[in-house]
Amino acid sequence: MRSIQLAENQFHGEISQEFGRLFRLRVFNLSSNAIGRKIPANLSYCAEMIVIDLTSNKLEGKIPIDQLSNLKKLKGIGFSKNNLTGEIPSSIGNLSSSLIGLSLGFNNLEGSLPLEMGFLKRLVQLFLAENKLSGIIPASIFNSSAITFFSVAGNSFHGNLPTNIGLTLPNLEALAVAGNNFSGNFPTSITNASGLEVLDLSENKFAGQVPANLGDLTNLQFLNLEENLFGGNSTGDLDFIASLTNCSDLSAFSLSYNNFGGNIPKVMANLSNQLTALDLGGNQLSGTIPQGFGNFVNLIQLGLEENYLSGVIPRDFCKLQNLQFLSLDHNDLSGQIVSTLCNATTLYYLDLSFNQFEGGNIFDNVLMSCQNLQYLDISQNNFSGIISPHFLETHSSLIAMVLSENSFTGSLPPEVGKLVHLVNFSVSHNQFAGDIPISLADCSDLENLYMEANFFQGPIPPNLASWKSIQQLDLSSNNLTGPIPRELEKLQFLSYLNLSYNDIEGEIPNTGIFSNASQISLTGNKKLCGGIEELEFPPCPVIKGKNRGKLKVVILLSIVLPATLLVLGALLLYSLVHRKRERRMVAGFSSMPTRVNKLLRISYHELHRATSGFSPENLIGSGNFGAVYKGRLEKYGNKLVAVKVLDLQKNGALKSFKAECKALRNIRHRNLVSIMSYCSSIDSKSDEFKALVYEFMEKGNLDLWLHPSETTDQARSSRSLNLLQKLNIAIDVASALQYLHDHCEAEIVHCDLKPSNILLDNDLVAHVGDFGLARLLPKPVNTSSEQRTSSTVAIKGAIGYAAPEYGMGLAASTQGDVYSYGILLLEMITGRRPTDDIFVGDLDLHNYVNGVLHERVSEIVDPLLFLEGDENRNMTPGGKNSNGGKEMECIISLLKIGLKCSARLPNDRMHMNEVVRKLHLIKDVFLGVRVHQENLEA
Repeated sequence: MRSIQLAENQFHGEISQEFGRLFRLRVFNLSSNAIGRKIPANLSYCAEMIVIDLTSNKLEGKIPIDQLSNLKKLKGIGFSKNNLTGEIPSSIGNLSSSLIGLSLGFNNLEGSLPLEMGFLKRLVQLFLAENKLSGIIPASIFNSSAITFFSVAGNSFHGNLPTNIGLTLPNLEALAVAGNNFSGNFPTSITNASGLEVLDLSENKFAGQVPANLGDLTNLQFLNLEENLFGGNSTGDLDFIASLTNCSDLSAFSLSYNNFGGNIPKVMANLSNQLTALDLGGNQLSGTIPQGFGNFVNLIQLGLEENYLSGVIPRDFCKLQNLQFLSLDHNDLSGQIVSTLCNATTLYYLDLSFNQFEGGNIFDNVLMSCQNLQYLDISQNNFSGIISPHFLETHSSLIAMVLSENSFTGSLPPEVGKLVHLVNFSVSHNQFAGDIPISLADCSDLENLYMEANFFQGPIPPNLASWKSIQQLDLSSNNLTGPIPRELEKLQFLSYLNLSYNDIEGEIPNTGIFSNASQISLTGNKKLCGGIEELEFPPCPVIKGKNRGKLKVVILLSIVLPATLLVLGALLLYSLVHRKRERRMVAGFSSMPTRVNKLLRISYHELHRATSGFSPENLIGSGNFGAVYKGRLEKYGNKLVAVKVLDLQKNGALKSFKAECKALRNIRHRNLVSIMSYCSSIDSKSDEFKALVYEFMEKGNLDLWLHPSETTDQARSSRSLNLLQKLNIAIDVASALQYLHDHCEAEIVHCDLKPSNILLDNDLVAHVGDFGLARLLPKPVNTSSEQRTSSTVAIKGAIGYAAPEYGMGLAASTQGDVYSYGILLLEMITGRRPTDDIFVGDLDLHNYVNGVLHERVSEIVDPLLFLEGDENRNMTPGGKNSNGGKEMECIISLLKIGLKCSARLPNDRMHMNEVVRKLHLIKDVFLGVRVHQENLEA
């Protein structure tokens, strides 16, 4: 037997040991089967073996290289696409005189490459992609001049590529190192490998400029530089594109997610008309999209997203007859969409979101011709008009349809039920009206439905419970009425339900999703009752037996009679009511904040890379539910971020994650920490991974500044805050609380205000963060605060900052935040924590300040306020200064606010509106004092 060719069958089981007896066997090919277990070591007895190809099976265990290296005639090893583990043994070097091809990709191999691989001087093809290999690639491997194909993509290698790689590997035809941690500059010598056809450096940390003579690689067909740090956000970053016009066979070209700046050069239109994929997204490109893209008649994919492009879509886009994928989102493009955009009937993916496009009837005028659309996102624009019923009837292939944050009007046509493949559907933040069509239940594949912030009315259709896959459902901020359909309890995959701010009524179900308060929101519906205790709704009234007969009559009359009148008068009233509702519709929804699910969703892999594997060196803090790491998102301009990783093993961590997402998704304010993105996946080694990504605050948290290290006087003074800085921080925090309490759709109670949760940016502007314990409350209507907050649910705030009524079982309230703010303000002025050792018995921070307010204030003020060299340099610990004690009056005024806010009884505390007003008055007085001082010194 000389050759066994059994590829592409359905063989399973294991490789029989008896194959080792075929000592004359030269070719052994069992590729593309379902063979498992280990590779038999006794194949080494086949002394004449030239090729072993076991690619695409289910083999496991270690590679028996120690035995196979005895096959002195072996030229080809093909073990890719299996489940092999372990390291590549050093004995691979024993095949130096024969081995030409080594293919071990798509396994689970780990460890570094042995130095002995550099002995394989006859090696032509090396394929190690998609394993768990790491370390630095031995330099000797790059000296194997015979190599034509070199792929180590999808591993964890690091280091630089040799600067002379094009000289030592002159025969290269394919170089693929994507998805590693390589760094350094672009190896300019690569242009000496004149036969290069494939160059893939994507998903690494390469930086600097791309060489201007890259086009010397005239055979280049595939060029991928995406997700690196190339460019310098300057006008000359794309100058090298001019040389690529020499590459007449170039078919795929990607520069996306780097730091390329400037305009898209007009010479790009002269690139090869063989291009099928062109990606420039995620850079800093500006200006207009130049004419000439229509020359790429074979283009299938075009990505220009996440730049700063402006102007209109060029008309010659209509020439892209083969286009299937078009992404222009997150730019500043404007104008109306040309009606010929959908000349490419093959277009299945269209994303125009987050621009300034406008126009009415886009469905009939533009999108009707896109017969094969599967993904459509036109959210965050200025489109208007109605959804065309005919469009819905003729586009049943749609899987995702996102229309949110526009000015669409009218009703949602019943033809929406024709979208039987729809998975994601969002019409939120528009001006839709009318009933929710019962035909939505026909969209049986629906997983996510967002209809919030419109004018939908009528009941929630009970037949929506026929959905089998629904996971997220948001009908909040509409005018829905009637009861909650009990059928919704049966939706077993539903994990998020928001019915808040409607006019629904009746008893709240208590099974299914309604048994988990963290997964539902029902606030703002004053006619609801019952439900689980955590929802804090009043109990439903009990109906006594003897009145039940009368009650049935009352219910019958209250339902049948109005329904009859409604049917009789519907035709007459509908037009009038509809027009009146149209007049009440305010176009202000365009200014409403973005939902959390529109935030960029970052993968576990990206966060792992950004934080160097969540290394201890990047740990910047920890709390009850997890840890916070400093990270650097390379693909988004090397932006510094703070990554809060939840420890899901801790009780309450998941609830904290959801509470923070829920609180932050609809708020944006200068003095609130901005959530940039989130990660919720099972990509990590643990079962589940959840993290939030925030803007990184360069100056850390306020606690570090109020209580700096006391190891040396220098360290203590290096983090001191003067009176003006503390006053500004006090105003920042008060403004944030005022916004949360009074200017959000629902009152948001922070519940955990303390110095460590107040972050400072580079300008010492304060930002309130950590909303893991936040609560969203309905706006009170004719209800006293004490009544509204009665509850048996305690809030776990920080000791010393939590309001005393929380310890008695009262629920979250804005007055509780005011108390925490008062304690914080007293701490900022005195420099003492509320848990300081001096506070024993009845003495606490409030009483400590109150006892000396009118006589010995200077004795309790933080000495750091009187440091020489700052804005308060004329003031001494004794309270005397050159302007007659006016600054001390400012301090006393601040202490009075702190005392008033931290009053023991909630109704005795100030409102945050009053706090902000008084703080600004104090600042005006203080700045007047400083001007007076400066004039005296002048």
